[in-house]
Amino acid sequence: MTKQELYEKAKRLPLLPGVYIIKDKTGEIIYIGKAKRLRLRVSQYFREGVPHEPKVTRMIEHAYSFDFIVTTSEFEALVLECSQIKLHSPKYNILLKDDKGYCFIRVGKGPYPKISAELQKQDDGAQWIGPYMSSFAVREMVATAQDSFKLHRCGRQFPRDFGKERPCLNYHIGKCMAPCTGKISEAAYAECVDGAVRLIKQGKNEIVRSLRQRMEEASEALEFEKAATLRDQINAIEKVANGQRVVQSTIKQADVFSFVAAHGAVCAAMLSFREGRLVDKNEFTFPDTTDAAEVREEFLPRFYNGVREVPKLILVDQLPEAATELEQMLGEQAGRKVTISVPQRGDGPRLVQMAALNASESLTLRSGRVSREERLLDEVAKTLGLASPPTVIESYDISNWGEGTSVAGMVVFENGRPKKSGYRRFKIKSVAGTDDYASMAEVLWRRAYEYANEGKGQFGVKPDLILLDGGKGQLSSVTEALAGTAFEDVPTFGMVKDDRHRTRAIVSKEGEIAISMHKSVFAFISTIQNEVHRFSIEYQRTAGKKKAFSSTLMQIPGVGQATAKKLLRTLKTVHAISEATPQELIEKAGIPTRTADAVWAFYHPGGAEVDNGGQSGDNNTIPQSGAADEAAQGELI
Repeated sequence: MTKQELYEKAKRLPLLPGVYIIKDKTGEIIYIGKAKRLRLRVSQYFREGVPHEPKVTRMIEHAYSFDFIVTTSEFEALVLECSQIKLHSPKYNILLKDDKGYCFIRVGKGPYPKISAELQKQDDGAQWIGPYMSSFAVREMVATAQDSFKLHRCGRQFPRDFGKERPCLNYHIGKCMAPCTGKISEAAYAECVDGAVRLIKQGKNEIVRSLRQRMEEASEALEFEKAATLRDQINAIEKVANGQRVVQSTIKQADVFSFVAAHGAVCAAMLSFREGRLVDKNEFTFPDTTDAAEVREEFLPRFYNGVREVPKLILVDQLPEAATELEQMLGEQAGRKVTISVPQRGDGPRLVQMAALNASESLTLRSGRVSREERLLDEVAKTLGLASPPTVIESYDISNWGEGTSVAGMVVFENGRPKKSGYRRFKIKSVAGTDDYASMAEVLWRRAYEYANEGKGQFGVKPDLILLDGGKGQLSSVTEALAGTAFEDVPTFGMVKDDRHRTRAIVSKEGEIAISMHKSVFAFISTIQNEVHRFSIEYQRTAGKKKAFSSTLMQIPGVGQATAKKLLRTLKTVHAISEATPQELIEKAGIPTRTADAVWAFYHPGGAEVDNGGQSGDNNTIPQSGAADEAAQGELI
C-alpha cells in the first residue's frame, strides 16, 4: 500500500483506545504502539507534511500495511502493547540494551583464591556467580566482599609467592590480611572466601545474622580468638556497607530515572536504591531521536516487563502520559501499590538530578566517540573521492586451498565499527579450479542478487562502499559482474598489499590511490583488510578440516557422504568416532549395524571383533590417517 492509501485507511479507524501494528512488505512487524484515540495517532504517521524524527521517518518508509486492536481502556492498551512488543521485538521499537553486556563474579580455584569481576565467563574450573546485567553492581559486590573479609586482590599466586615481596598498601590501610606473609593458613583464608561468597549471594543482613550466631556459639565454647575474628568481620561488613551509602535513609527503596536529549540522541539513566544504598546504575542510549517524552513513554513499561524487581517508589524527571495506567500495571505485577512521581522535596530531587547528570555524561562521551568516527569517515570519503561519508562498508576476500576449492568472507563496518552480525560466508559454486577473479565476481553478483530479491538481514542493506581484497584484476571482474544490478552505482575499490602482506594502496578504476600519507585512513583500511582476511581464512580452514575429515570417513566401505556427515554431526570428531563401539555408533548416529561394524574394523585393524554391546579384545586404537591424528588432538568440527 502507498503512503496515501495508508492514510486513507487510518482515517477510518475509530476514536477509541487500542494498539496498532505496522508491518513491512514481507509481513514482518516493524513497530507496535498504543493510542488513546487510534485514528488520530495512526493517521499522523502517514499525513503529508507532518515532521518526524529520523527513526520514525525510516519506519514510515518501510511501512506497507497496519493492523489494530481496539481495547476498552487505556490501561488495557498499555498492557497489550507491552506484551506484543515483548513477543515480537519489532525493529523500530526501542531496544533495552546497554553497552555493558552481562557480567560475572569469578571465585578462583586452588589455594588462596581470588575474587574478581569479569565480563565473560570461561570454562576454567573456577566458581562463577551470575550473570548480572549491571557491571556497576558486580564491581560494588566484589569490592564489598574483598573489603569486608580483607581478601587479596593482587596478581600474586600463593603459596608460590610467600615472602617474595613485602605486603602492599592494601595491608597497611586495613583492606587485606596479607596472605603474602605466609602467616595466614590456607584453611583460615578459605573460610574468609566462603564468607565473602555468602555475602555476595545472600546479602548483608543474612551474612551478618549468620556471623553473629557463630560468634555467640564460639564465645559460649570459650573460643574467644575465633569469636573476636567473627566480631571483626561483622564490624568490617557494617563499616563497608555504611560507607557505601550515598543518600540518607529517608528513601529506602526506589528506582530513579532521568531522560536527557542531546547530540542527536536520548539517554535514559537509571539509579537503583535498596536499603538506602545505590546498588545498580545503567544508561540506555537511543540514537536518531531527540524526543525524550516519547522515549520515556515507551521505555518505562518495557523496563519492568516481567524481568525486573518493581520497587514501591519510582522517581522520574517528568511523568509519562500514561502514568496512572503504568502505576496500575506495575502494581498488579508486583502485588502491591507502586507509586510513580516527580519528587519535590527531600532527597528525591537530588537523586533525579544525579541520574540526569549521568545521562548527560553518557551522551557527551558517546558524542565524542561518534565525532571521531565521523571525522574518520569524512577523511575516507575525501581520500577516495566519495560524494558522502560511507556509513556501511562491506569488504570481501577469497580464500582457497590446493584442491581448487574456494570460499569467500564478507565483513561489514557500520559507522566505522565492525558489525559482526552482518558478516557472511560464501562457498564458490560456479568456478572450477582456483580463479580469484571469477570467484570474486561470483560472490558480488550473488550479493547484489540477494539484495534485489529483498534478502534478509545484511543482505537487505545496500552498502555505501565496497572494498575488495585484491588489485585491478579483482576490481575489473567485479565491475563487470555488477553492471546492470542495483550495486552498479556502489563505489568499489581494491585493496593491494606490499611484499610484506601489508596494505599498500587503494585501487580504483582510474589507478592507484596512495593512502600511506593519510595515517587514520591507512590504519582504518588496514584494519578492514586484516579483518576480512582473518574471517575468510578462518572459514577456509574450518571447511578444509571438515572436508578432510569427511574424506577420511568415506574411505570406509559402506560410508558415503551422508553417513560421514551424520557421524561428524553427532560425534563431533574423527577421534571420537574411532573410539566409539559399534553399539555406540548405532545408538548415537543411527547408522546400520553393518556400517557400524565396518567403521569399528577400519579403526581397529587386526583387533578382536566386537558384538553390539561387548568390549574389544584389543585395546589399542590405531588412527589410520593424518586427519584422524589431527582430530585426536581435540579438534572439534
